[in-house]
Amino acid sequence: MKKLLSALFSLFVLAAIVTAAYFNLDFIKAQAAKVEGMYYVYKGDKSYSKLQMQKAIGFYNKGLSIYPEHYEAWYNLGNIYVAYEDYESALYAYSQAFKYNPRMMVARMNYGIISAEKSGDFDSALEQYNKIIKTKRKLLSIPYVFNNKVSYKDNKAIAYYNIGVTYRLKSLYANDNWEEQRKYLAKAIDAYKKSIKINPNSYDTQYNLGLAYHISGNYTDAGKSYCNAIKIAPMNYEAHYNLAILLKKLGHYQEAYDEIDKASTLISAIDENPATRQYVSIVMNDIMRNVYHNEEYKKYLQNILEEEKRKTKILSKKDRKVKPEKDKEQKEPIRSRGIDFINGKIVATDELDKAMLENFGKCSAMSYFNPVEEDELF
Repeated sequence: MKKLLSALFSLFVLAAIVTAAYFNLDFIKAQAAKVEGMYYVYKGDKSYSKLQMQKAIGFYNKGLSIYPEHYEAWYNLGNIYVAYEDYESALYAYSQAFKYNPRMMVARMNYGIISAEKSGDFDSALEQYNKIIKTKRKLLSIPYVFNNKVSYKDNKAIAYYNIGVTYRLKSLYANDNWEEQRKYLAKAIDAYKKSIKINPNSYDTQYNLGLAYHISGNYTDAGKSYCNAIKIAPMNYEAHYNLAILLKKLGHYQEAYDEIDKASTLISAIDENPATRQYVSIVMNDIMRNVYHNEEYKKYLQNILEEEKRKTKILSKKDRKVKPEKDKEQKEPIRSRGIDFINGKIVATDELDKAMLENFGKCSAMSYFNPVEEDELF
């Protein structure tokens, strides 16, 4: 009797499964397609991780043709197309990624960057950046485990920065219409300022804010922004170079020379394009000619020479009082401030690195731009 009941129960379960499958045939087919699609996406991921891009494209396209809702595969596919400079295909892939996952901010960000900088479609780029800013997310913070507050703020800061870049690009395409240029530059400045309010320590944003002010003719705020950028990243040459150009225009030739000298040093250190080095040298020589003909500089130079003469006299008197010592065999490397001489080779020390960083990070021209207090900036 028990065997009969067990057999009937098994038959009933089987019948229920068959009936459910019959009435949910579409669901079962969809799940089967999802499994097959995920398999090809998995193979695409493996090829992508090994930088086998052509194989990855084939597997991703195969998987997405079966299971198109896989937004991460669309995103990876977009990145591959960017690497191959197939920007039209990349834009389509990114658009599919945030179509199936509207909260995939990184896909919207990449879509905006490619639209603005590679396709010249500024309005489409602005549309995506604004959607990133307007997208509301539930902020969750679990100490030492998870925190999405930082990423949310970073995304907004980057979106505002990209809006600024896009409006500045739009200003370049305004041809000779100065009113249009001013309008777009004003919008770029507003976006950069909003980005800085979220993340004041971004070199790119501070530098580009200075550039927008510079182009629009607001030299005071341009100088402040360049100096802020230099303070954040002293070893980036762009802010030094632009500040030199600005100071030259304002007639502050000595400070302009100091900044162009720093820019030239940094460009040489990073082995920048020879044409760039040559152009900077031309600007440097032009500023130097102005320096030598500047009355303020002549007085400044005269004061330095007189101070050096005074110090030389004092040192000379001290040397007479010191008795000469016998030469001693040097058993240790010769050391001077910031430099070691080891086996005839010059080796920079941490002290020299620190001194160079402090020197390049100083913006002596900041006083010309009526600076705000440091606490207000950082």
